[in-house]
Amino acid sequence: MPRYALQIEYDGGPFAGWQRQAPGLPSVQEAVERALSRLEPGPHTIAAAGRTDAGVHATAQVAHADLAKDWDPFRLASALNAHLRPDPVAILACARVPEDFHARFSATGRRYSFRLVARRAPVTHDKGLVWQVLNRLDVDALRAGAAELVGNHDFTTFRSTLCQARSPVKTLDRIDISAHPYPGGIEYRFDLAARSFLHNQVRSIVGTLERVGAGAWTPDDVRRALEARDRAACGPVSPPQGLYLVGVSYPVDPFAG
Repeated sequence: MPRYALQIEYDGGPFAGWQRQAPGLPSVQEAVERALSRLEPGPHTIAAAGRTDAGVHATAQVAHADLAKDWDPFRLASALNAHLRPDPVAILACARVPEDFHARFSATGRRYSFRLVARRAPVTHDKGLVWQVLNRLDVDALRAGAAELVGNHDFTTFRSTLCQARSPVKTLDRIDISAHPYPGGIEYRFDLAARSFLHNQVRSIVGTLERVGAGAWTPDDVRRALEARDRAACGPVSPPQGLYLVGVSYPVDPFAG
């Protein structure tokens, strides 16, 4: 059966997450599989590079699907987009890939971005797409706190107690933090990269760093929390609406060219 890689963008607000849920709980996976079943008889089961939580967005999620028909990738993407309406899900790119390609297990890296807006007035156009706080943050303090987390560490403190990963040890390749003008305030962007992430790791990190930027924590507090290897030592977990899966890396980019 021909295998296709799909690059998917979605607004996670209306969904209970990427992964298929119990009946009555909408998921992004279910929406894409339903669209596939309208093109070819199902059932279809697709695999994704990352199982984003409820309310989390993606600009470049990757999934793969096996189909009976030898589709032209461009036509397949167009047909899926037609059947995905009105769900806030779009197929940005589609490519035929080798049978041994796996969206999750072939991935060599993942990149997430988190948007945090500081302003007094409620956000309107970005409602549900950013985490809003009232007061501006100290960017230098944010970066100093983030530096304590880059590298290979036991991230027990920064993962959910429900995390199913075999080991809490991960290598965080980078955390870049930047500030950008925003109407009536300022937007802070946290860009994180690693081979893989633990459940709730990014949201736990951002929520903790926000406390540093606000002056409630110091960078040394972040180091001590990391070294505690205790979930209770973590700062607040940020809400999901500011988080985006923005990239997945493979040895060979399936969408190149």
